[in-house]
Amino acid sequence: MCKAKPFIKWVGGKTQLIEQLEALLPADFDKRQDVTYIEPFVGGGAMLFYMLQKYSNIKRAVINDINSDLITCYNVVRDFPHQLIDSLSEIQTQYYALKDEAERKEFYLACRDRFNSKNLDKIENSTLFFFLNRTCFNGLYRVNKSGKFNVPFGKYSAPTICDADTIMADSRILQNVEILVGDFAETYNKIEGETFFYFDPPYRPLSNTSSFKSYSKEDFNDEAQIRLKQFCDKIHHKGAQFLLSNSDGMNAPTEDHFFDTLFADYTINRVWASRNVNANASRRGKLTEIVVDNFSNL
Repeated sequence: MCKAKPFIKWVGGKTQLIEQLEALLPADFDKRQDVTYIEPFVGGGAMLFYMLQKYSNIKRAVINDINSDLITCYNVVRDFPHQLIDSLSEIQTQYYALKDEAERKEFYLACRDRFNSKNLDKIENSTLFFFLNRTCFNGLYRVNKSGKFNVPFGKYSAPTICDADTIMADSRILQNVEILVGDFAETYNKIEGETFFYFDPPYRPLSNTSSFKSYSKEDFNDEAQIRLKQFCDKIHHKGAQFLLSNSDGMNAPTEDHFFDTLFADYTINRVWASRNVNANASRRGKLTEIVVDNFSNL
């Protein structure tokens, strides 16, 4: 049986970091009973799918994201997988039938315009979301200030647009997951009993030209990063534990201690990760990311 895994490509996805993140979980995590697991920035969901398959003691899970199109996809994958697969199979067949790159680009731009019209039902909206994700440049999700998806064509001749096995596996895993859309702070009310949060907010950019944080029309700026830290304080005092990952300012052209200062009262680890989204190829490759927790120094 196919394992559940991210059904879309997502900048900052944690598939490559799963083992390092798991090593930083509480040592007794698998011994805890009736755990509530919460991801306020679910993104591609790599950590979510891993945790729900690895730890049967997670009895309740809550995910959230401010990107309403992404959350519509999660709901459709959970509740309407067969309809989604049929729709994706149809658009994949149409795309594969196009003879050359110019025709594929024209088809892509028409789909992008249709997606941006927002006059869509949830199946079509999710179908176009999947299609654009698989055929746009580098699998990016980026919007302008008006909230319009604006990533250019990716020049792929035969990408996998419909991965039916993954959609069905993900649908099974998501059956008992509560899915929210909105600000991360709204997840505070979902704390119940033994609660563990994993935070994967939009990266804080390492330079003025390296930001791919526009997953929604609202930028996740330094003020938002500070508000997130205050939220971490709030759930800490409530008795919940958390793990948080973000970009490491020590990789910036001029060393930046923003997170080291902001999270000075918690434990900060650094893990190695690959970055593949910088337009400048010389700036791609292995960099460190920070991982913050509120339990290892107890």
